[in-house]
Amino acid sequence: MLDIKQIRSQPEQVQARLNLRGGGYDIGKIVELDREIRLLETKRSHLQAESNEIGKQVGQMMRSASSGQEQEIQTLKERANQIKQEIAGLEPQEKSLREQIDRLLLDIPNLPSETTPIGKSENDNVEVRRWGDEYKSTRTDILPHWEIAEKLGIVNFERAVKIAQTRFVTLLGAGAQLERAITTFMLNTHTAKGYIEVLPPVLVNTASMTGTGQLPKFAEDLFKCAEDDLWLIPTAEVPVTNLYRDEILDGETLPIRHCSFTPCFRREAGSYGRDTRGLIRLHQFNKVELVKFVHPDTSAQEHESLVEDAEAILQALKLPYRVVELCTGDIGFGAAKCYDLEVWLPSASQYREISSCSNFGDFQARRANLRFKSKGKKGTEFLHTLNGSGLAVGRTMTAILENYQEPDGRIKLPEVLQPIVGREYL
Repeated sequence: MLDIKQIRSQPEQVQARLNLRGGGYDIGKIVELDREIRLLETKRSHLQAESNEIGKQVGQMMRSASSGQEQEIQTLKERANQIKQEIAGLEPQEKSLREQIDRLLLDIPNLPSETTPIGKSENDNVEVRRWGDEYKSTRTDILPHWEIAEKLGIVNFERAVKIAQTRFVTLLGAGAQLERAITTFMLNTHTAKGYIEVLPPVLVNTASMTGTGQLPKFAEDLFKCAEDDLWLIPTAEVPVTNLYRDEILDGETLPIRHCSFTPCFRREAGSYGRDTRGLIRLHQFNKVELVKFVHPDTSAQEHESLVEDAEAILQALKLPYRVVELCTGDIGFGAAKCYDLEVWLPSASQYREISSCSNFGDFQARRANLRFKSKGKKGTEFLHTLNGSGLAVGRTMTAILENYQEPDGRIKLPEVLQPIVGREYL
């Protein structure tokens, strides 16, 4: 969430940055409620000062033991009791106002970074670089991934619908093998670079979803257990980030880097009619996630290296891709700056997102109360959180099925996967 002190001291600047996102976000009510709180705080402070002064006067009078002051002492004591009641009456008012502000802040997105491109939609995103053009196929007969997968007998959509509903898939034989091999390769690559692997719960509580920004904003896109305070995770970002919720970390331990493989669950609300076939947009899918907890001073550098770590998977698999920097109108709710990696799908002659690498600044840390303490410094600071897919496993399989398609209908596996799968072709 945003820093209320920043909103208080720079309301115009904060509103201007929010306006770059579009969406009609307004901090006016927050500013108004915060002003009311400060008026109450000032009133309480004046009352407390008066109470302290009365205490001194009463003490002096009682020590002097002068006659004729009993009535004055009694009057002062009555005023002191009245002040005590007035202060007590202010406390629930302040509490109510703070709760209202906190609720409103939860619905306000992060401020885009000063370096984030300004734009209204994905059409204004900025391509940063491309890689692997030499690996793009020039063939015109490449089948969409779902067609070749069904021909090979490695996926079954109809039976997945029978046991669940649409937007689910069952992988069979070599398809399941390939999914497992891709996952293993990704985890092995990231852990070799120093990421600590985490296998977290895939059911999390409301506090966890709120801490990373999924709630309350995106409740309609989440699956919830009806009888429990538990939600199915949309990404491993949620449980991994919340590993350290409400903790004060030693600044010397930063950066902390985690990678995590989990199934992910999304209702895909609002995506009716989009990507109804294939592995692109499912209710359940597997993903390897990269999560970092970093010092604010190294945040930008760590973000760039996170992107490079995700890119390394695509490069090892020799899958053509491009890096796109999202503009202010397309950036995610919690992100201050974001790069998307888009892999080439030859059947459609277009790039499709396979990873989104975000720097949240201290936005999630404030929501989840994630702090650190530096050696030799007083007090604590909010750390910065970053995450990105490293990568979405199903979309990686999609790209392999299309980019490695042979004229005879077989799939030649990327060299780095062949030892894991134990074969050269599907």
